[in-house]
Amino acid sequence: MAAEVEQWSSAAVQADGVLQLEVVENDDGVYDDEELNEGEVNGNWTPQEKALHEARLKAKAKRRLRKSSSRDSARESLSEAVAGDTGADPSSPKGKALQNHDRKSRTGKGRGLPKKGGAGGKGVWGAAGMVYEMEEPDAKDPNYDESAQGDTVYATVVPELEEGELEKTVNPIVQEYFEHGDTREVEMLLKELNLGPHKYEFSSLAMSLSLEGKASHRELTSRLLSDLVGKVLSESDVARAFDKMLKELPDLILDTPEAPQMLGQFIARAIADHALPMNFLNRYKGRVDCDHARAALDRASVLMSMKREMVRLDNVWGVGGGQRPVKHLIKEMNLLLKEYLVSGELLEAEHCLRDLEVPHFHHELVYEAIVMVLESNGETAIQLMVKLLQAFWKSGLITLDQMNRGFQRVYDELPEINLDVPRAHSIMEAFVDSCFQESVITKQLRDACPARGRKRFVSEGDGGVIKS
Repeated sequence: MAAEVEQWSSAAVQADGVLQLEVVENDDGVYDDEELNEGEVNGNWTPQEKALHEARLKAKAKRRLRKSSSRDSARESLSEAVAGDTGADPSSPKGKALQNHDRKSRTGKGRGLPKKGGAGGKGVWGAAGMVYEMEEPDAKDPNYDESAQGDTVYATVVPELEEGELEKTVNPIVQEYFEHGDTREVEMLLKELNLGPHKYEFSSLAMSLSLEGKASHRELTSRLLSDLVGKVLSESDVARAFDKMLKELPDLILDTPEAPQMLGQFIARAIADHALPMNFLNRYKGRVDCDHARAALDRASVLMSMKREMVRLDNVWGVGGGQRPVKHLIKEMNLLLKEYLVSGELLEAEHCLRDLEVPHFHHELVYEAIVMVLESNGETAIQLMVKLLQAFWKSGLITLDQMNRGFQRVYDELPEINLDVPRAHSIMEAFVDSCFQESVITKQLRDACPARGRKRFVSEGDGGVIKS
């Protein structure tokens, strides 16, 4: 019997210390705790019951020992971490346990107060008693709702013109302005552009184009600068433009030899129009090394000192085109024709007529040329005037309408002219035939030339009465 109990107890306890109890059955069934307790009370324990009871006591003791040992090991690990044991491997289970469960500060700093004064943490809106002011919505916020901000104003963003595109954009504007002369239109076009820091270059480009053009173009440029200052340009922008023009004078005189004198007139006119500061000339005193720039500044200084009132500088470019009085234009055309009869230079006469800039008044030149032929004596004047009108007709300087109007005016006034020039009809007929042969006038205009009324005597039987 003792051998059976010892074999059973050794089988119940395994090598790993975990007790595995097997249920032992007999003829009556399974033993349970109540039966064992009753046997203990009565003192009627069998050897099997006694061995089972001892095995249970040993298992309870082992379980208690295992719990106590785990508690002691945890306490020892915490004490080592507090003492500064840095040798533990963070990747080991022991190191991970220390990192996850140790909530004390590892830096040794701080007074143990809560972070952010109690204003931080999940679900916390701030410290107690804190009052927040109304903040403006940020357009860059991902939760920004544009429709909830009230009326939305959309602005057109114009990209800034690059330096290479500036000249291509400005040149057509200036050339068109030379045709219509409306400064307001130029102002509107410039406001639609984003010139950026190159705004001053508009003035220099406009002056460069006017130097290559006519006097009327320079007059229009001076008016444009005066009107744009304070609206699109500032005095500093115009001053920078003139500084650039003075530096570029050695290159400008290659195309325009009179550029220094013209630039000096521009400077004087701009100062008179308050487009340049009054002390602009004083900035360059004794600081100019270029001879061309010095000539331009001297020209401006002379113009400023000639007149006490700078109002007279409004005509520094002369009176242009149709703004001149009619008597002055007639006088200029008469001088042009007289010089041509003396010199016979067609190119000079064409240049002088273009400088007058009155294409709508060219019929006066035709009229004065024909009258001058009628008042002259000889075939030379007829040949020269036919040659002159033919050159103007082929070059397109005098249009068909202006040519017809000039001849028609002479046709209408021919009876009055005949009072001063008795041979006016015969000379007119010869001149008209020559012009028609050189294709200066049309056949219809030649046929419209009035013929002189011929008077003849009838037979003597009529008593010498003259019939018209």
